Amino acid sequence: MRASTLLATTTLFLAVPAHALPTDDIDMAAGPQSGTEIIVTGKIEGYRTEQTSSATKTKTPLVDVPQAITVLTREQIDDQAIRSVADLVRFVPGVSAGQGEGNRDQITLRGNNSTADFFVDGLRDDIQYFRGFYNVDRVEVLKGPNATIFGRGGGGGVVNRVSKGPIIGSTSATAEATGDTFGSWAVTGDVNVDLGAAALRLNGFYEELDSHRDFYEGARYAINPVIGTELAGGIKLQLGYEHVSDVRVTDRGVPSLAGRPLTGFRDTFFGAPGINRSPFEANVVRARAEAPLTDHLTVNAQLLYGDYNKSYANAFPATAVSVNPITGARTLGVEAYDDLTQRENFIAQGNAEWRGSTGGIDHVVLFGGEYTRQDSGNERRNGFFNPAAPLSAANRRATVSLSDPFVIPPFTFVAGAAGNSNRQTRSTLTQGSVYLQDQISIGDHVDVIAGLRYDRIDLAVNDIFAGQQFQRSDDLWSPRFGLVLKPAANASLYGSYTRSYLPQSGDQFLSLTASLAALVPERFDNYEIGVKWDVTPALQTTLAIYQLDRTNTRATGPTPGTVVLTGAQRSKGVEFGVTGNLTKRWQTSLGYAYTEAEITGTTVNAPQGRQVAQVPRHQFSLWNRYQLLDRLGVGVGLYHQADQFTTISNAVTLPAYTRLDLALFVKLTDKIDAQVNVENVTNTTYFPVAHNDVNISTGAPTNARFTLRARF
Repeated sequence: MRASTLLATTTLFLAVPAHALPTDDIDMAAGPQSGTEIIVTGKIEGYRTEQTSSATKTKTPLVDVPQAITVLTREQIDDQAIRSVADLVRFVPGVSAGQGEGNRDQITLRGNNSTADFFVDGLRDDIQYFRGFYNVDRVEVLKGPNATIFGRGGGGGVVNRVSKGPIIGSTSATAEATGDTFGSWAVTGDVNVDLGAAALRLNGFYEELDSHRDFYEGARYAINPVIGTELAGGIKLQLGYEHVSDVRVTDRGVPSLAGRPLTGFRDTFFGAPGINRSPFEANVVRARAEAPLTDHLTVNAQLLYGDYNKSYANAFPATAVSVNPITGARTLGVEAYDDLTQRENFIAQGNAEWRGSTGGIDHVVLFGGEYTRQDSGNERRNGFFNPAAPLSAANRRATVSLSDPFVIPPFTFVAGAAGNSNRQTRSTLTQGSVYLQDQISIGDHVDVIAGLRYDRIDLAVNDIFAGQQFQRSDDLWSPRFGLVLKPAANASLYGSYTRSYLPQSGDQFLSLTASLAALVPERFDNYEIGVKWDVTPALQTTLAIYQLDRTNTRATGPTPGTVVLTGAQRSKGVEFGVTGNLTKRWQTSLGYAYTEAEITGTTVNAPQGRQVAQVPRHQFSLWNRYQLLDRLGVGVGLYHQADQFTTISNAVTLPAYTRLDLALFVKLTDKIDAQVNVENVTNTTYFPVAHNDVNISTGAPTNARFTLRARF
């Protein structure tokens, strides 16, 4: 498939008259609402979002969803100059970022680590890369297992990006230029063209990357045209294509020393300049159709074809720094490898939604199905330091003196089965799903949501070097139940239970062994109670208390590249949020999370009582924008993260830290805005994320980002 299939798929969809339709929850017949700009003339501005379809696949007010959801709107993303998933999740209670080995997004949601629980408009976006927000209207983070709606995985939650769409009846454009004091810069464009009965939306960006880290640089760009229209009878069609390119330095931070991150080397690059590189390219076609069959019944369908190519080469610290007790000399072990992945995803999803009443009880019934096929090829080529020695495990590691700059001895990536721990696999995942959900309203004060999903998952992995093929099939049932009590239209108390599964081959499904193929999938059971209160139409508050049990669990081991079985783990905590306008001039976003996540099932590698990796006990975030004058505003942000362990070894601790950010907003003209965001005003030394015990990222010193934004 790949390029030829992509061209054929694009040609097929372009042959159909292109018509706009919503990618999420907009009521096409209604006036301005919150959400994406698709065939509407406006939307509610600010940090507040009223409703979503991500949690239920139906248009539902957030106050009626029995689940904790955090939404960051386009305006908040712009105000805080958020440019990465790691920056975004700092303002999501119960979610923390990971390093992702310097080549991908990686997050931990309610104590559950994932590289794959990402979605765009409800369709899976699981390849490992760094996601941007150039074409995003808002980002919704749904906490707890979500298998009834999203399928496999999502044990701790999912991150769904809601994309911008075409607007019929309006022609407009927005341009943005931004740069920071490290030397990175970017330009972004957003153009909507009215075509009469149709509209075209074109989003694109180009960015040059830089940071405080030595040798770090890169460039990425993307373009996303979307065309849509509406046919007679309310039939809406939409077609989009996205191309993404990202090439950057693979940076895995600094090693540890005596159970803490190594200090005094904030900017030092512990890799191999010119070799540590991570190129990524994606070509994705998305299509959606929606049609009202009757006044009560609507059907919709979505298709996605994606072709992805990713590789990353890296040399990195493989041990902590050790100190010779006699000479005081400091050394550490280093290793290197190159990893290549090619993937094709095909997803087809269809839903029927019926709204009606039976016996005086209102129902929103959803019936749907989904088919997914994922074909992946992966190869790992290890680096060897002595070309004259055997390609053994010992030859894969070199001991190097700690210095600045840090110099790694020459090595060679060796392909093939002869190289110790090299890997080459081909895997095919197919998944067929059906689901049924009923949202029941009993009068004005009681809502019930009940759903059940069945997934048939077949995974076949061909270990090319070993000449072996392993297979695993699972039949999974994922229930959901929620009860919502509404003492008033703007307030709710809820309780819910949800379940999700993840097969035992990792969230990327690239490898499988005989032992793993014999294991039942990981299971996630979430029990949650909460309160939601829309204090005013512009200000919402949420409180959730939960317990999330994960069984037959795996986790990243203390040794780089290893995975260990942890038996079972339990996460429990409290999440609190306030979002919206305190006054007409004052917007706020406040979040707090208290999270306990520990191993509850004893194994040799993870004794009971160990703390789960990269889960701070306390997280607090606060962002305020206050409009001093009609043309002048200020912003203040505060983020605190308690200390946390880097892995389940509990041997290395990331210290707690607090960071202060400031911003200034100036309206230069009616169509041109300027802003400056200053990060880490107090120049705090901190270590925000890690990948394991010896790959720890350093926080940036004080820096500023300048932005100009124009509307036409």
